[in-house]
Amino acid sequence: MVVFSQLNENQKCAVEDKHNHIRIIAGAGSGKTRVLTMRIAYLIEKMNVLPYHILAITFTNKAAKEMKSRINEMLSDKGVGCHISTIHSLCMRILSEDIVALNYPRNFTVVDADDQKQILKEAYKLVGIDKKEYAYGSMLDYIADNKYQSINPSKAMEYTYGEPRLINKAKVFAYYQERLEKMYGLDFDDLILFTTRLFDENPVILEKWAKRFHYIHVDEFQDVDKEQYKLIKQLSSFHNNLYVVGDPDQTIFTWRGADVNIITNMDKDFKDLYTIILNENYRSTNNILSGANSVIKNNKARVEKDLYSNNGAGDRIIHKTCFSEAAEANYVANQIIKLRNDGYNYRDFAILYRSNYLSRDVEKVLLENRIPYVIYGGLRFYERMEVKDILCYLRMITRADDLALIRIINTPRRGIGQKTIDAIQEIANSQNMTMYEVLKAGLYPKNKDTFDHFVKMVEKWRNDVQTLDLELLLKEVLDDSGYRTMLEAENETERLENIKSLLDDIKEYSEDYPDSTLDDYLQMISLYTDRASEQVYDSVNLCTIHSAKGLEFECVFVIGLSEGVFPSEKTLSEGLKGLEEERRLAYVAYTRAKKLLYVTESSSFSYVLQSSKLPSRFIKEIDSAYIEHVDDRVSPISSPIFDEDVVINTRVNKEPKDDMYRKGDIIIHKIYGEGVILSNDNGVVSIAFPHPVGIKKILASHPSIRKKTKDDYS
Repeated sequence: MVVFSQLNENQKCAVEDKHNHIRIIAGAGSGKTRVLTMRIAYLIEKMNVLPYHILAITFTNKAAKEMKSRINEMLSDKGVGCHISTIHSLCMRILSEDIVALNYPRNFTVVDADDQKQILKEAYKLVGIDKKEYAYGSMLDYIADNKYQSINPSKAMEYTYGEPRLINKAKVFAYYQERLEKMYGLDFDDLILFTTRLFDENPVILEKWAKRFHYIHVDEFQDVDKEQYKLIKQLSSFHNNLYVVGDPDQTIFTWRGADVNIITNMDKDFKDLYTIILNENYRSTNNILSGANSVIKNNKARVEKDLYSNNGAGDRIIHKTCFSEAAEANYVANQIIKLRNDGYNYRDFAILYRSNYLSRDVEKVLLENRIPYVIYGGLRFYERMEVKDILCYLRMITRADDLALIRIINTPRRGIGQKTIDAIQEIANSQNMTMYEVLKAGLYPKNKDTFDHFVKMVEKWRNDVQTLDLELLLKEVLDDSGYRTMLEAENETERLENIKSLLDDIKEYSEDYPDSTLDDYLQMISLYTDRASEQVYDSVNLCTIHSAKGLEFECVFVIGLSEGVFPSEKTLSEGLKGLEEERRLAYVAYTRAKKLLYVTESSSFSYVLQSSKLPSRFIKEIDSAYIEHVDDRVSPISSPIFDEDVVINTRVNKEPKDDMYRKGDIIIHKIYGEGVILSNDNGVVSIAFPHPVGIKKILASHPSIRKKTKDDYS
């Protein structure tokens, strides 16, 4: 039963409106799913529309399932028969009935992501290329782009203009399409493309389907691409009843084809379009919403609206400026610990970031503070393929173990196959040697020039490690090995960012511990890679902002808010269009928060930017009435807090000398000032600081403390 008492006035209008073409602009947290499901229930219960004349298109199976469940709760058996599904499932249903018109059998094969990768694996082997040089995701994007532009493999080959990498891609595309055609297979892109083609070429079939669905509803309309929009218009061409729900301010998937102009300019295609705005937010407090409103108002490509809430003003947004990325991570961890002591659960917190590489420092601090966390839609930093590859290259300098060699010997591609690796391993086992020792001794005669060059390269690094600092050594490894060139050639932006973040990591480590060695660094990293990664229900949530869309949390930290990071340097180069998408991304991030929102950034040097960082414009654009600024740059990195306020260094130290400090020594701390050593227990010193700091426990080797000298008295 439809209960209107659950709705505000705008929601009620959205449910009852009788216009043929309706656009619902539903702001974040405004109850759009409730409105959409009640609209369908209203049509069935009050307007006597038969359920099987109703179509609702969603963009996830989860959303479709939720809508069906809600309709069943309201109408029980009366709601059975509505077609509620993803757009791909709808296309499968249409094609299953009528694809024979395109000379395909009804039992065509739907090729999923795993099938696609298997086909690419076959193609790569045939063409003679490697997945680390041509990432599967990048290749599938290339194939999809060609399909959406109606470019067949022959045309794709013409457009290579003799460029070797494009030739390889065109060859893979040709093999991929041939495999699909032989098995009568369709990938997810084909499901849309074949359906619109079916309707274009067969008006009778189009009329059949357009007559079947009298009322068409589309959720998350801001995420549709041009081909999906074409399909929606085709299906609504007979009864002319189209009802779309979306928010142009949350169009953040243009890189997947979404076009914000589809929802903002819909009135050009439907002259009688009626727009209803849902701007009452049921999620957040007004300080958060007003801050987000003040940012998104700077965009031009949008429908004007201001979110508001009846949840009260709430706390102001906290903007924290930190001395470094490590300090930023420590600040976040400290706040989580404090707020958890106030009654929050770990699962109430989300740490959001623009790019995956930004999780590095946060992950390390969370691990060191024993704070459980999960990463949505991604791998932990040190588990990412490119990071593990480079760490194995570094292991070749210190240990040259077999596992490291096997991982990187053909990355980038050096024409070394599995049979060769097996043969080298067999020699190593028989001679009681490592595989690298076999290569160095020249005991494997084949591929001699390749292996001689590889050994010469590793030996050069082993010599340079004696004189170069770790940062320069890593740069040398990236250049000499060809790994950086490989990623640049394939335009692997995210993987390059992760590599640059690893450079930041090793630079910070070297600065903190100037006497440390490469082996020390690798041992430190092993502490993070060896940690158990089991899923814990009560865990802090880490994810990119793209992955966070549709989610909500009591407390949200948006980190890395620096110009060139967020907004990203790449999108800034795209002009106004790119900047507006980044601003929408900030809006999505801010509106995930229910009660508390922290926006943080640091002023340190970034290898990703190759410059020092400045605060993001998405902080400056927050109206001063809704934000509180806290600047931490006057003080150095603070350490994470454990139980009983014990301060521990966030890095792994060399063994401290027990006699470095003695009871009664006067020390100076960079943050807390002067203190007196109370005790030194195996390198952990207890220090009494003046009120209100009190007693702190700090590692004797921590760079933030030093003995007071006679110069301090002058």
